[in-house]
Amino acid sequence: MQKDFYDFVVVGAGAAGLTAAQYGARSGLDTLLIDSSDAGGQALNIFTLENFPGFFPAVKGRTFIDNMQAQAQSFGAEIALARVKSIDKIKNHFIIKTDKGSISCYTVLIATGAEHRKLGAKGEKEFNGRGVSYCATCDGPFFRGGKIFVVGGGDSALEEAFYLSSLSEQVILVHRRDQFRAQKAIQQKIKKNKNITVIFNTEIAEIKGGQKVESVVLKDTVSGEKVEQTADAVFIFVGMNPRTDLVSMLRKDEGGYLITNYRMETSVPGMYAAGDVRAKPFRQLITAASDGAIAAHQAHEYVTMIKNARTGAEN
Repeated sequence: MQKDFYDFVVVGAGAAGLTAAQYGARSGLDTLLIDSSDAGGQALNIFTLENFPGFFPAVKGRTFIDNMQAQAQSFGAEIALARVKSIDKIKNHFIIKTDKGSISCYTVLIATGAEHRKLGAKGEKEFNGRGVSYCATCDGPFFRGGKIFVVGGGDSALEEAFYLSSLSEQVILVHRRDQFRAQKAIQQKIKKNKNITVIFNTEIAEIKGGQKVESVVLKDTVSGEKVEQTADAVFIFVGMNPRTDLVSMLRKDEGGYLITNYRMETSVPGMYAAGDVRAKPFRQLITAASDGAIAAHQAHEYVTMIKNARTGAEN
């Protein structure tokens, strides 16, 4: 970090955080974006981004994020690679402690996103990195031509299955319910893909193997019947858990997501939440970007109010 005080600090460099950093810096706020890893978040896992307005033909998730980062920096946003350890508020400013030192600011945006939920099947933990994965674009090429199982029924599961079908003619999409919850357009892509076989009312009860994944035990959720099939890889997409450890004091919904109003304001004045960490009915890159823009706008108004009040007191 170049300074020890900022107007606006964004924690999390996914689509929401990058948008907020851009809008914050562009509005004149002294803006810092912090993340413990490279920018991108879940967007880096997108092989083909085809539904973000204005990006047509489709682009890769990495390209999209690289452009967002360059755009934010072009407006003056500073980006720092650091792990945030705690966030506290003292009077009208926040103290943020990181593994690279402490900084203060008037406003904070929590855009820490969410992490992949585990399936809980026997063998999942043991074979993580040895055939079990939560990122198709990261690990899919290792299993080119193999027999690949994909678990889940939402947008992410179907999109990842579609990508994996470009690497293998044996992609088996397993869902524990009798229908998908993904968007209809994505479901249509799956139905038309000859490399994808769909198995409903089924879950993976166990993942087996030696040095790597060699088979899976499938369980019929209706009859309870189990059958074992050979497998080279298992990709799991069964939802997300929001990363809220830093802000345990904030209000959350039953799923653990941060509750805000339509201005992205949390229960702590000057602290905002945006993106996948926030409670909302629909999580997409477009909604994350929208959250980030709104949060930055509100942060600008909040900082302006504080600075005007200080100027008035001095006069």
